[in-house]
Amino acid sequence: MNRRDFLTIGLIATATVMVDGSESFAASEHKYKLTPENLLPKDIRSAPEDVREAYRFAVANRDTLRYIPCYCGSGADGHISNASCYIKDDSTPEKLIFDRMSLG
Repeated sequence: MNRRDFLTIGLIATATVMVDGSESFAASEHKYKLTPENLLPKDIRSAPEDVREAYRFAVANRDTLRYIPCYCGSGADGHISNASCYIKDDSTPEKLIFDRMSLG
């Protein structure tokens, strides 16, 4: 096998890996649970997309976020976990009280 054949095979292999990798990456987007955006309060729905997505994730996954420490530095505000950064009170599940601190 000469050098040209080796380079051709290498380029084909690299292109194949890149195409397969990009397809699997695109297919893996948003595999986590998100609550429907229309369930968020109006002020949160009008926030930037990444902020809305963070709140949607927090509502849908608050049981998991309770095990992750608050990293926002608002422990003095009663934040005991990452869920507290987004949800102030969920004692009545059908009427969540949101913490607006994460709006920015």
